[in-house]
Amino acid sequence: MSKFKHGVASGKLVQEIFEDAKINKYALPAVNVTSSSTVNAVLETAAELNSPVIIQFSNGGCHFFGGKGLSNNNHKATILGGISGAMHVHQLAESYGATVILHTDHCSRKNLPWIDGLISESQKWFNLHGKPLYSSHMIDLSDEPIEDNINTCVEYLKVLSKIDMTLEIELGITGGEEDGVDNTDIESNKLYTQPEEVAYAYGELIKVSDKFTIAAAFGNVHGVYKPGNVKLTPKILLNSQKFVHEKFSTKNSMPVDFVFHGGSGSSVDEIREAISYGAIKMNIDTDLQWGFTIGTRNYFSSKQDYLKSQIGNPQGDDIPNKKYYDPRVWLREGEITFKERLSKCFTDLNNINRNKWVGLKELKRE
Repeated sequence: MSKFKHGVASGKLVQEIFEDAKINKYALPAVNVTSSSTVNAVLETAAELNSPVIIQFSNGGCHFFGGKGLSNNNHKATILGGISGAMHVHQLAESYGATVILHTDHCSRKNLPWIDGLISESQKWFNLHGKPLYSSHMIDLSDEPIEDNINTCVEYLKVLSKIDMTLEIELGITGGEEDGVDNTDIESNKLYTQPEEVAYAYGELIKVSDKFTIAAAFGNVHGVYKPGNVKLTPKILLNSQKFVHEKFSTKNSMPVDFVFHGGSGSSVDEIREAISYGAIKMNIDTDLQWGFTIGTRNYFSSKQDYLKSQIGNPQGDDIPNKKYYDPRVWLREGEITFKERLSKCFTDLNNINRNKWVGLKELKRE
């Protein structure tokens, strides 16, 4: 018996998973996927490690899933790709034995029609199946004045909460470059969110629903950089928790569900410190792209004499090479090394065997 039901989570189950993570000091890896191959590798890893995971599609990831040859006029490709990818996860998650929170990554104001299209599909799913297509969406208006950012997010939370969905917002800016958005030259002060900003967002959103998370900036960046180039300050999260707790007299001393963006390249100590301050989700993309690349690179390197032509290799001039260049072979090699890097991420996040059901007898023994 599992602590959390297998399949795609929504509604109260999402908050229950986050609360369990906070209590037991772990976080969920949020994996940006681009294909059925990467989706399947995530599902396989989560099932093997018996722990919940977040599968997320970026705007570009949705377009790639739908096909780069499909026109994106009026956001057509990103909407259809997002629907197709989500349906793939729904179809397989339970069979793999994985508990998945299905999410979309950064969405700027210009891309809101993409999210609008996915929300419309989730509303249809909710009417048909009693649950939405996606568990949650992220809206990132962190480059705008905070009032405009939060006012828009409040309106979206009103819509999402009616169909059991969660909203992720961003305060402060995550540096670096991802999915075509370049923040490498951003002013350093914008990389650190202040407690007053977190409290303002929390106060406005909680009036609507408790189904929201906050990606607060504490010096984190997208990408991987040389040691010393990035100064993380996780204590910003603790300061914000204390400020919100005192301002709103919350029952929970850590009322905010924080998100750690730009997790690739972070040390285990930095990750664990952020978790101790209420980070329940860490985005990992760059390291997993590299993880997938390692497998395919090593395969092509080791089999180069079998990949020069369709026929003829060191074993004989008339020997066919089909079994070596079959895409299923080298894609699987990428999946294997992708899984290895993702497994390390689960370990770093203290998220191993978290789906284990703890019965009454075990509770008494503890």
